[in-house]
Amino acid sequence: MTENVKSRIEAAYQALAEEARDQKETFDQSPLPKIHIGMASCGIASGALETQAAFEAALKDRGVEAHVHTVGCLGHCYAEPVVIIDHPDSGFPPILYPEVTPGKAKMLVKLFLEGGDPRFEHIMGATVENEMIPSVMEFARFNREKRVVMERCGKIDPEKINEYIAQGGYGALVKGLGRTPESIIAEIEASGLRGRGGAGFPTGKKWQFARNAAGSDKLIICNADEGDPGAYMDRTLLESNPHQVIEGMMIAALAVGATRGLFYVRAEYPLAVRILTTAVDQARELGLLGTDILGSGLDFDIDLFQGSGAFVCGEETALIRSVEGFRGMPRHRPPYPVEHGLDGRPTVINNVKTLATIPPIVEKGADWFRGIGTPGSPGTAVFSIVGNVTHPGLVEIPMGVTLRELIFDICGGIPKQKKFKAVQIGGPSGGCLSADFLDTPVDFDELRQAGAMMGSGGMVVMDEDSCMVDVSRYFLDFTQKESCGKCTFCRVGTRHLLNILQRLTRGEGKEGDIKQLETLSRAVQQGSLCGLGKTAPNPILTSVAYFKEEYEAHIQEGRCPGCACRTLTAFYIDLDKCARGCDACVACCPVDAVFTTSTRKKGIDQELCVKCGECMVACPPEYDAVVKISPAHLAPIIERPSEKKS
Repeated sequence: MTENVKSRIEAAYQALAEEARDQKETFDQSPLPKIHIGMASCGIASGALETQAAFEAALKDRGVEAHVHTVGCLGHCYAEPVVIIDHPDSGFPPILYPEVTPGKAKMLVKLFLEGGDPRFEHIMGATVENEMIPSVMEFARFNREKRVVMERCGKIDPEKINEYIAQGGYGALVKGLGRTPESIIAEIEASGLRGRGGAGFPTGKKWQFARNAAGSDKLIICNADEGDPGAYMDRTLLESNPHQVIEGMMIAALAVGATRGLFYVRAEYPLAVRILTTAVDQARELGLLGTDILGSGLDFDIDLFQGSGAFVCGEETALIRSVEGFRGMPRHRPPYPVEHGLDGRPTVINNVKTLATIPPIVEKGADWFRGIGTPGSPGTAVFSIVGNVTHPGLVEIPMGVTLRELIFDICGGIPKQKKFKAVQIGGPSGGCLSADFLDTPVDFDELRQAGAMMGSGGMVVMDEDSCMVDVSRYFLDFTQKESCGKCTFCRVGTRHLLNILQRLTRGEGKEGDIKQLETLSRAVQQGSLCGLGKTAPNPILTSVAYFKEEYEAHIQEGRCPGCACRTLTAFYIDLDKCARGCDACVACCPVDAVFTTSTRKKGIDQELCVKCGECMVACPPEYDAVVKISPAHLAPIIERPSEKKS
């Protein structure tokens, strides 16, 4: 590329950047308060749209001027709707408010924006006694994180491209346009970036294979077919900062010589689809997509394809078949997609997080990226933490942080003072690790050695009340239903595994079931074609290895130690704790199984009880009279139906 062309590219970008920075400066220097509202799916599901409407209505009613600024997800999904108020005249730093309902929004307009009282009792992490307001970056969610992929999430409006450009967005693309494809690939290889979709294959090596493949009509596909239960990292990134993913895809196109890109997004993500469509249109309008991008001579455009929600389409070859109009089923490899992909063309398929990591690497260099994480797994990992954890949500940590630090220090530990039992890492294809592995570093190799896997970043935390047999049954039920049916071992083997697990959770286990589970799991792993079948038995193998006593209790005693298997669990009332005259459990029972005894205390008719657990939820905490216990191990204090009041 000649110097004239480089100058033309830089001038075109600087014109866009200058306009964007001017808009940002005008906004930042405005004396008016700024109300930033998280509007990703987690926020909207919690009522953020109603909160936004309440702010706007209250500002109008009270004659208060302020900017209402919608942004993406900040990561504090447990606290949605999350609002940050930056009030320049108040003397306070930007303040983070959790769970801002419409009523709370009206109160903040009146008392804070108009009256100057920030309402310490409503501020996340504030000390009411000392009236101390923590900086947003002081929260464990941030001060222990290292944000590379999520750096701009929750800070910019994802539907306004200028906000991304004003913060340096598309600057890495400009750098890439001035470099040779070989130098870009060498930079990515030197960074050690491994694919964030689960397999951890070196990204630079994949790009090099595609670069060397014959043919000039090459493709880049962004795999946003996120199907793991409890995983929402890719969706949130697309909803919060789609342009960083688009920029990463464009740099990939430069490296491999592609002229077309495709986003494969599941149709169950309507907000992500809408925001991504808007982002592509805006980039095209500014000359960042299409023909002769920024005067460079590069032609590259992006289409969007909505998948139908098949979990197996997360596998590369199944995804390609789906786009081609066929049923999503994997095929034998080689040839690999980088040689023979969509419609026979060389095709690079990268995950959302992988592509979002590319611009920071190109901008700051491979050595910078190598300085984060571990030697074998450089960089960061984005996790969606769900389950029995105090602060669930999105977290981006350097590779190498231990599970203990992630679960307890960053996410607040286990709620209700319960004990940690296990963590499922890597989605339905991952493994269940016990407390013995809490000091395991989070990276590709360490987790694989422990029997789990990084996966796409889903993490389910479980407390002492969880049943590992039932957890395995749950994940096997998912993968069995999602099997495309092509492989006999996967189609039939997972069905047999599920049948055994279902028997165990009903108390119908028999000697030899554990050995059969292990033997059949190994066979399914070895006989399946794609990653779905090869990894489907992981929850069984790891839970048997680390929680074998729970399987034995189900088989030998007909007992569920966690009291989670419905057939092996019953609800009773401790008469010593039950309060006379309290009818909370009576009122909530859907089948009238709760009765009043002759002493005016309550009992549960086991023949009528459907074990929904509503009585335990309704029982006042000061009594805590409802007991969940295995029917085979009843305490003598439990009442009998014969004690019903006539």
